[in-house]
Amino acid sequence: MAQSNFKKPPSDELKQKLSDLQYSVTQEEATEPPFRNEFWNSHEKGIYVDVVSGEPLFSSTDKYDSGCGWPSFTQPIAGSSITQKSDRKLFQPRVEVRSGTADSHLGHVFDDGPGPDGKRYCINSASLRFIPLQNLQAEGYSQYLPLFGAAVSGEESATPSTTPTVPVATEEVAILAGGCFWGIEDLFRKLPGVTQTQVGYTGGITKSPTYDVVKTGSSGHAESLKITFNPQKLSYKELLLYFFRLHDPTTFNRQGNDIGTQYRSAIFFTSDEQRKVAEEVKAEIGASGKWKQPVITQVVNAGEFFDAEEYHQDYLVKHPGGYTCHYLRD
Repeated sequence: MAQSNFKKPPSDELKQKLSDLQYSVTQEEATEPPFRNEFWNSHEKGIYVDVVSGEPLFSSTDKYDSGCGWPSFTQPIAGSSITQKSDRKLFQPRVEVRSGTADSHLGHVFDDGPGPDGKRYCINSASLRFIPLQNLQAEGYSQYLPLFGAAVSGEESATPSTTPTVPVATEEVAILAGGCFWGIEDLFRKLPGVTQTQVGYTGGITKSPTYDVVKTGSSGHAESLKITFNPQKLSYKELLLYFFRLHDPTTFNRQGNDIGTQYRSAIFFTSDEQRKVAEEVKAEIGASGKWKQPVITQVVNAGEFFDAEEYHQDYLVKHPGGYTCHYLRD
């Protein structure tokens, strides 16, 4: 339960309550290892609270993959009392982030984030406890349900209405292809509003394709990226405009040094509305004059999407110096 009258226990009690890592991080300002912590790659919906006090700190709606190996957020959750202080332990000064109620060390904040304020809150998983969306009400955090388009159970409107409530979509899927899926994924995961990315294969004729088959070009599949995003934070049109910035849509079956049908430029729409938006954006890009050659991106109905092998997922996070030919253009 969230604690409104929290009083921080003495150190010996905290050592009994917390794991050794949780205690060393929150009380002794230690840092856990990157990529080997609980929440760095978590995409589940819910909120993150102070492991010591239960104070709400961050929401999954503001979480994104920064590639640093720790949970990253663009901003704290509304109403949190997070504090900041100068951290001069290293040669390069940083800004430390602490919880307001229990004064727990959380991590640091940097000015290289993708959000409107340009912040990246880099937080230790060990300082957090995760409350899944389905448990918010039971654990006393029901006031955060509206963040996910969910109503509080038992809540009644002061002025009854006969108009049916239309649920607000908080999740939509886009499927795109534009060359090596490693590079596309690495750029999209950093875009605010994107909640999950998965590389795979689509648009071909072979059932259950593997990379060894797709790379020959004989299966007809394109190396593709399935993007789950929040349309309340990122519209499909904005997502497509970003897509046209990170690859060359004028080269036929090619992206940089990667040549073959599997590297074609394509938008696989999942609804009539997506098709309409995709065609409008493609026409807009073609008329913009930014490309000397015609835009040849395919706009086709999405078929079955096959997840790529695990070693392809988050490849450039696992291998920061790995190959990519993708970059953002003005």
